[in-house]
Amino acid sequence: MFEASEIGGFYERLKNGPESNGNLIRHIRDLTIMDLSHGIMLVLTCDSDGGIGSKEHDAVQVPGQHLGRFAVRVPLMEMLAAGAVPVVVVDTLAVEMEPSGRAIIEGVREELALAGLDADKALTGSTEDNVPTVQTGMGVVVIGFVSETDFKPGNSQNDDIVVCVGRPKSAPGDEVNLGDPEIADTICTRTLAELDYVHDILPVGSKGIIHEQAELAECANLTILPKSDPGIDIHKSAGPSTCVLASLPASQLTDLRTTVGQPVFVVGTLVEKN
Repeated sequence: MFEASEIGGFYERLKNGPESNGNLIRHIRDLTIMDLSHGIMLVLTCDSDGGIGSKEHDAVQVPGQHLGRFAVRVPLMEMLAAGAVPVVVVDTLAVEMEPSGRAIIEGVREELALAGLDADKALTGSTEDNVPTVQTGMGVVVIGFVSETDFKPGNSQNDDIVVCVGRPKSAPGDEVNLGDPEIADTICTRTLAELDYVHDILPVGSKGIIHEQAELAECANLTILPKSDPGIDIHKSAGPSTCVLASLPASQLTDLRTTVGQPVFVVGTLVEKN
């Protein structure tokens, strides 16, 4: 708990402008972090989608409910992967409330429930009800908290293996479905975050596994030795985080495979830099 004097002091530092509070804010991978007090950090994650939905000029036609679930899933997975607890979710919809916005929000609420959040309390946002729209656009911001001891980024160890949980898929080249047993999701990420032997977790986005595995290694000041034939395309876009990377001791690989429901591929080994 914060003492009133600590909150007041923190607020005064913010009021003094960028010169005094800039050192409170930092970026690690796709996370924006603000150091508070007592080893507690405020964490923000975000994502956006455009041209995906059920409107006339959407390039990828999907029901609004599906868009809502996938759109909030990405920043939720990033938050959970960091070891943080999501608290507030903001959806900003560039569509009217009825009927497009209502369907999207329904999907957002369903995904929040999978993350253990009460949407009636955690969810807020806005819609565009002044200007008619012919294409769907939305953004999502997730706000959460994490302690220094629970913060996962950078915790990978020398000789850890890096695995990809789930198979990378991305529209329009792939049909990305909510019930696909091959893709990672919110529940999968929560499960990984609760495993003591998993040192770090990183959802894979549009830049593919090859980019994210280098990011995971660099965050721990290590380097990765890629596996020559991991069984998946490490260059392929993973779209809305359809797979996630995790670092762990090789001795725990069998247990991991029996714990998660998605396919698991070993993509490399972490070693010390020369």
